[in-house]
Amino acid sequence: MGGVHRQARDSWDESADLTTLSSTPITIVCSGVKSILDVGATLERLETFNVTVIGYQTTRFPGFYLSDSGHDVTWTVHDPSEVAAMMRVRTEIGVASALVVGNPIPVTAQLDPDVHDAVLVDGLARANERGIFGKDVTPFLLDHFHRATHGASLTVNSKLIIDNADLAARIAVAAST
Repeated sequence: MGGVHRQARDSWDESADLTTLSSTPITIVCSGVKSILDVGATLERLETFNVTVIGYQTTRFPGFYLSDSGHDVTWTVHDPSEVAAMMRVRTEIGVASALVVGNPIPVTAQLDPDVHDAVLVDGLARANERGIFGKDVTPFLLDHFHRATHGASLTVNSKLIIDNADLAARIAVAAST
């Protein structure tokens, strides 16, 4: 899931999917927004857009490569049937915005937080030095993470994709019964 980019105060750069989520009644399972973005600002923007954000078996919003972004979620669910029940109620009352289910990667599978933070600081500095900004920052930083972590970020990314697909499938089954 995309989000508000760092330094958006100057660039106004945010992913278009945020506005789409404000008017599309879908459920998205994700491991948070990319940790290279401004997570706090993204959560604020989602709240402004009336997008509901819940944590799956967590009280903390996931941080993509990290289990914990450092930000709380207001609501927590513990099994797919609870998400399915929320989806039904939202449909019944006509909520027109998305439901975001934050599904954290297990702590044992996350990128080492110290490595993450160091790579992020280095990547942001390099992007700034090279004059990379706007929509070009995300691909640059993702590539930087891949190279600087010797592929560990890709391993984490693969794990969270599988975990999110698994949870989404279990929610879909619960919603179909």
